[in-house]
Amino acid sequence: HKVFKGNRPTNSIVVKKVTPFVLGALIAMYEHKIFTQGVIWDINSFDQWGVELGKQLAKAIEPELQDKSPVSSHDGSTNGLINFLKANFA
Repeated sequence: HKVFKGNRPTNSIVVKKVTPFVLGALIAMYEHKIFTQGVIWDINSFDQWGVELGKQLAKAIEPELQDKSPVSSHDGSTNGLINFLKANFA
């Protein structure tokens, strides 16, 4: 069951400037979303294997964000988001 096939719907929030207010709002929104889902599904949302997988994936993607060339090594959704960020926030 520990398979992420990729290219699934995601929520991507992009802002032009991260202010203390924007950062606080984003953190609060995600904490509330994750907590609420955990209550509904009767799981501990803050102790899941997907969190560790996300950390590993982020470490692998971080160097690609520093490189200016387009990426194509991930699923379509991830490639699209990385390439959008590179084109608009470089």
